[in-house]
Formats: sequence, C-alpha cells, structure tokens
Amino acid sequence: MAAAARFTVVGGGLAGLMTTIKLAEAGHQVDVLSLVPVKRSHSVCAQGGINGAVNTKGEGDHPDIHVKDTLRGGDFLAEQTSVKGMCYAAPGIIYLLDRMGVTFNRTPEGLLDFRRFGGTLHNRTAFAGATTGQQLLYALDEQVRRYEAEGKVTKYEYWEWLGTVKDESGRCIGSVAMDLRTMEIRTFPAEAVCLATGGPGIVFGRSTNSIINTGTAAGRAYMEGALYANGEFIQVHPTSIPGEDKLRLMSESVRGEGGRVWVPKKKGDTRNPREIPESERWYFLEEKYPKYKNLVPRDVATREIFMVCRDLGMGLGGRDGVYLDVTHIPAKTLDAKIKGVMEIYEKFVGDDPRHTPMVIFPGMHYSMGGLHVSFESDPRTHTPVDGSPVNQSTRIPGLYAAGEADSAFHGANRLGANSLLSCIYSGMIGGPAMVAFAKNQTTSAAAMPEKHFADAKKYWQDRFATIKQMNGAENPYQLAKELGDVMTENCTVVRYNDRLKKTVERIRDLKDRWNRVNVLDTGVVANRALSYTNQLWNMLELGEVIATSALLRDESRGAHYKPDFSLPEPKTKDPREDPSWMDQWRTRHEKWAKTTIATYASQGPQISYQDLPTPVLDPEPRWYA
Repeated sequence: MAAAARFTVVGGGLAGLMTTIKLAEAGHQVDVLSLVPVKRSHSVCAQGGINGAVNTKGEGDHPDIHVKDTLRGGDFLAEQTSVKGMCYAAPGIIYLLDRMGVTFNRTPEGLLDFRRFGGTLHNRTAFAGATTGQQLLYALDEQVRRYEAEGKVTKYEYWEWLGTVKDESGRCIGSVAMDLRTMEIRTFPAEAVCLATGGPGIVFGRSTNSIINTGTAAGRAYMEGALYANGEFIQVHPTSIPGEDKLRLMSESVRGEGGRVWVPKKKGDTRNPREIPESERWYFLEEKYPKYKNLVPRDVATREIFMVCRDLGMGLGGRDGVYLDVTHIPAKTLDAKIKGVMEIYEKFVGDDPRHTPMVIFPGMHYSMGGLHVSFESDPRTHTPVDGSPVNQSTRIPGLYAAGEADSAFHGANRLGANSLLSCIYSGMIGGPAMVAFAKNQTTSAAAMPEKHFADAKKYWQDRFATIKQMNGAENPYQLAKELGDVMTENCTVVRYNDRLKKTVERIRDLKDRWNRVNVLDTGVVANRALSYTNQLWNMLELGEVIATSALLRDESRGAHYKPDFSLPEPKTKDPREDPSWMDQWRTRHEKWAKTTIATYASQGPQISYQDLPTPVLDPEPRWYA
C-alpha cells in the first residue's frame, strides 16, 4: 500500500464520520458517500444521550457494570469482546466529545451531567438536552471538515451506494454509486470500504427512522456475499407517537428525567387526564417493577404497554395508547433537560406535554441485527486487539460495517443510549482495521485492472436501464406499503409461527409482483422512483431474512417474543431461587444462545446458527422486579 491510500466510507452519520476521522488522521484519502447531506444523516435524530460509566455522581459505577448491564439487557446474545471494548472505551469517548465542543449538560458544579436510562440503576447517560445526536453529529462533522479543507476527505452527498467492485478472488476493491441528482453511475476504487448506513426501519413502513433508512446497502451487501446476523431482533421503542409519514420518537430521556407511564384504573375512562386523581391511575410499570420502575429495558416496557392495550383492553379510550406523564416536573426543568422532545410532541400533536400528559404507543425503532462482523480478541483483556484488520470486517474481504448496519453490540435488545456509543466505537476501531487490511495486501486496489471497475459499472447501468423499461401494473410504493404492513403486524412485539409463515409467503409474493412493477418515472434527472424501485428489492430481501429468522427461532429472547415458546413465570421473585425453572432456562439457553446467520440464496435465505465466543461474563436469567 502506498503511503497515502484511498478508502470509501458509505454513510455520513456518527459511525461513518468517526471511521472517516480515523482514516484521515492516519494520512489517507477518504471518499464519503451519503444519500443526504451529512448533517441530515439519521444520527441527527438521536435524542437521549450516550452511555459511559464515568461515575461523576459517586454511585460506584464502573465499565464492568456497564458491560454486565449491556450483556444482560441483550439477553447474552451480544458479541462480548466488542461489548467489553466499547464499555471500557466509553468514558474516554465522552471526554473526547466534550473536548470537541459538544454542549453536554452540566451540573451546578460544572461537571458533566448524567441521567439514567433503561436497564441500569446508575446515572450513566451523558446528554446535550434532548438533541444529543445532533450535537455529536455536528461535532464530528467539524472534525471531518478540517480534513476536507486539507484535501484528505471528499464528500459525495446525494450519492447512493449500489454495490461492491470485486477482483478475481472476491476481495472488495471499490464501490459503484449513483448521483441521485444527475443519475450518473460511477465507480470509486478503494483499498477498503466501510458501510455505515444505519438500519432497515423503512422495511417496516412507518418507524422512528428517517425515511432514507431502507436498509438497501446492507441488503445488497448480503446479496453479494456478506452474512446477515440476528435479523429477527428488532427493537420496538415503547414510547412513540404516530404520524402519516413516520413515527416520532419520544425519547427514553423523558422517563430518565422522571416521566411516568400510566392508564386510568377504570377501563374506558374518557375523562381529561388532568381530572383523574392519583388514586385512580394505574402506574403499571412501577407496580410490576418496583426496582427499575419506568426504566426497565425497552423490550420489557414495550410488551407491558402492548399487554395493557391489546390483551387487557385498558388502552386510552379502548384504543392503542397510554399516558407518558411529565406534568409533575417543573416546566423550567423540562426545558433545561428535554426541551427538544417537548417541542416535537407539541408540534406534531398540538398539546403542550408540560401541562397535558402525552399519549404514546410502541413503534419500530432499531435493528439489533445487521451485517455480521468479526473481531480479534485479546486473550488477556477480552477486548478487540488494537489495529487488527479483523475488527468490524464482514465476510467479504475489504468490506467493513459499522454502527447500526452491523450486528455486534446489542444482542437481542439494545439498551438506550448505547447506540451512539456503539456507532462511535465501531468507527474508532473500524478505521484502523481498514488501514491494517490495506497494508496486508500485495496489490493495491488502485493498481487493479480497469476491467473490474468497467464490468461492475456496466452491470448497474444495464440494471437501471432494465428497471427504467418496467411498465407493468404494480406500483412500487404500494408494494412497499404492503411489506411494511405485514412486517409491522407480524414481526414486531409479539410473534406467532403461523403468522410468520404467512409473512414469508407474502414477501415471496411481493418479490414476484416486483417483477411486474411500473417504474412510474423514466426521467434522467433526480428520478427518485427509479432509485426506489431498486432499493425495494433489497428491502424485500431483508424482510425475508428477518421473517425467516424469526420463524426459525423458537424461543423468547429480548425483543424476540413468542408466547408459544416462552418459559412460565418462576415461582420466586428471583428466578435463581426456583431450581425447576432454572433447569428449564439452562436447557433453553444452551440450545438458543447462538447467533443467527443468514446466507443469501436465490431461493431464499439459508439460516444457520453460530456458537457464541467464550463469554466474558457467565449468562444468567434476566429479571427486573
């Protein structure tokens, strides 16, 4: 590899920008491809904060406790090497961001302030009001702009990544991408490529994700040979509000600052919530989980809200919805801590949550699954080896993944505020890994025969020419709506095998109907329908992976909940004191404590299971009572 090599990072969110920073500070050239302007990447929507066991409040918090909370919250399905590395790096990452100028909230003494999030009993979440993602994204972008001014980074905003360029051995030596304004297709040679493209929220139709989050890049990488892991683990956030275009997140920070979830004790009570006295309110999370109260992990809170509304019929007015109440907190405090969330609710609902309880219901939010990535574990520390080319690598040599696009950090359920941390940490170790990989190659990508790039470019030119001629009776946007409806109905909170089988069949029918779509627009400039029709196929492929993986995993774990395969309630408050129940749990855990691996095949995903690496922490049942 030459002294200064060229790399490609796809995605301009936190994972992509941190990867870019690490590559540029090592003296290399970086092309950053982004569907939207970098500052509009989905990381900008994150509200609540970023976790790190800094322990400024003297609670005895420690990275080891952060590791345990993360692994336990993810039901011991996370990659433990990467989790330990992330949790130990977290305090330093927070102080790094502070030095970059992130406007974190502070205590009266001037220390960084921390709030509690779900699944932990410690104040561990640093925050910048309720717009933490925006502040972090802008801070990292300022650092990238320094390298941009030096000529080391080139941004390609409004460019869509289409696929890889490979040599004869299958090594990724670049990418093919399309300018969404001019529809130009071109290749980008690269010594290594990192996909930091976020999650597949739009596979579910409406979600809290930005509408650009179709999962198309991960879907295409999977079709080209990368493995897709733990696709069935989809997080449904307990508190969101509906919208015609998407769901709006009401951050976990609301509960972290004292927000309470409740419904009237009297079924069908239609009184104004402010007229319902305390004695006639059912704070069901606080009653069932007195230790964690409203800050149980997201999968637990989601199922409880779902049960109250759907099974008991106790939702507000008999419909889906419960109150998220902060009216007992002074408005001045709310504006200092979570003003951004207050403004979102006020703007899209019309009520002031400072004085009227919010009405919320769970909504699809995050994918714990993603492209399978590997790590080299240090046998002494059980953390990723610094600078190893293995870290964050997919099965395609030279192709890496970071952020929500990878599957390594969250297991069966992500703890709130670990997402921003995992994005930044995966970029911090992924960038050096890409450099190490390039150094180990005998021939640089830049020296590869032009034929590889010309052939890849022609493939995509021909594909889009074919799509442009599609004039069937099917509307791609209608197919996407039907995909979202069936995925939301059957692959979110509660899952049943008969419905999952029908979901897989339905997706296969949608794939068949895709061949008869009408592209709707044959223009040569800014043709969104042309781009979306191609993306839709990748969404269908991911939808089939998610539904098939959920069908085959016959257990309940984290966000994947099958009542037909759930263990009975233990007879004791602490399940470890019920020997019979523990025997059942151990048997179930030994069978299913494995990573779901999906391999692409034209007839449908081929699912296998991979044993977890030697654990850093011995597994135990989750309980939060």
